Amino acid sequence: MKKKAAYLEEHLSPKRFRHSCNVSQAAGQLAKLYSADQEKAQFAGLLHDICKELPYEEQYRLMTAGDFQPDFAELHSKKLWHGIAGAYFIQTEFQIQDIDILNAVRFHTVGRAGMSLLEEIIYIADMISEEREYKGVEKMRRLAQRDLKAAMLEALRDTIMSVIKKESFLPVYTIEAYNYYTQYFSEKQDIRKGASGV
Repeated sequence: MKKKAAYLEEHLSPKRFRHSCNVSQAAGQLAKLYSADQEKAQFAGLLHDICKELPYEEQYRLMTAGDFQPDFAELHSKKLWHGIAGAYFIQTEFQIQDIDILNAVRFHTVGRAGMSLLEEIIYIADMISEEREYKGVEKMRRLAQRDLKAAMLEALRDTIMSVIKKESFLPVYTIEAYNYYTQYFSEKQDIRKGASGV
């Protein structure tokens, strides 16, 4: 991990490198809390934005070169390219074949239905990293400590509303993720009602 951190420090701006380190730290804390692999979470968190500051031409080349193909909305939203490009980059340049790490990097911005625990951890860690100051971040941090899936649903709601307000493209992956977590809590509520005899 030290070699990868050195690579990032050399290739990212100080601000982006600090964010990457903060996400790595947050991911490790969440992994410990939810009994996931801490080392893997910290590693994926560190690498999640590895292609964020590459020129868009290079991001596009990486994004379309591998198997992590973008959907229509992603293809037309340059700010989403870095996750897809990053997954292919670490697979080919760092020889990382762990599909869980690759997916965590690929989907850390858009989410998807059926995310693994590691994917959820990286998605949320990116939103609650130490330097984040957006409205509602403290609420998100508290929620992440109590219920990771509830944090996912809240984050997806906020993301979707933000995209709609900007009149931007909404990835199918994000919509499917929102429906997935909404169904998860709907079914959970139905089970509770059944158990209580209501």
